[in-house]
Amino acid sequence: MIDIGVNLTHRSFDADRDEVIERAQEAGVEALILTGTSLQSSEKSVRLTEQFPAYLYTTVGVHPHDSARMAPDTLPQLRTLAQHPSVVAIGECGLDFNRDFSPRPIQEACFRAQLELAVDLNLPVFLHARDAHDRFMTLLRDYIADLRGAVLHCFTGTADELQECLDHGLHIGITGWICDERRGTHLRPLIKKIPMNRLMLETDAPFLTPRDLRPKPKRGRNEPSFLPHICRAVATYAGVDSQTLAARTVDTTRQFFELTSA
Repeated sequence: MIDIGVNLTHRSFDADRDEVIERAQEAGVEALILTGTSLQSSEKSVRLTEQFPAYLYTTVGVHPHDSARMAPDTLPQLRTLAQHPSVVAIGECGLDFNRDFSPRPIQEACFRAQLELAVDLNLPVFLHARDAHDRFMTLLRDYIADLRGAVLHCFTGTADELQECLDHGLHIGITGWICDERRGTHLRPLIKKIPMNRLMLETDAPFLTPRDLRPKPKRGRNEPSFLPHICRAVATYAGVDSQTLAARTVDTTRQFFELTSA
């Protein structure tokens, strides 16, 4: 398995980051793709990948929540960071109209700037969309033909939204949201609609801890070693065994991000 979305620079991992990586390896997670959500976190992620080459990779980008903090020199610095061999995508970028931590026009400008950067650098994009599907797709359509690839991280949308994403060539990331009996049940019948060569797995650690995980982790923190639990859940709804799903998603992920084989 490969976890395509890990916020490993988050402060909740400060006390045991190396142990978290070790537990992921012991659980059979063969690579982690860290998530850049700001210039600062992207810089930290790049430095962290240097400690675990060929196991840790990263994206670099600005999350819509942080769009308002994007300075004139942010994009040039992201461009420089993206030259690092461990960087596999631009993002996490997109739109979040659920919390609106940054004004929507600023989110949109930040999103466009990163899509343009990804096209210019011939890198795929790691995308975020929450309560913003229509506007998100409107902006993305201007770039999708020129992008090397696009994966919508932590998909939680409707059947119609999923189909539109698939029609436009997007890959889909599924998290432990599917294990949530309050919010995730609508996702379960949608899994069979995602072609196996467009499906990827992620924890979004330390967030989105699977609610049905037993025993429950201390402090409720999610971590990459829980990816096999998510894999088994997704496999159940895909109607395949978990080993098959794990192998197929690894192939898809390695091809999409151009990761070297283990």
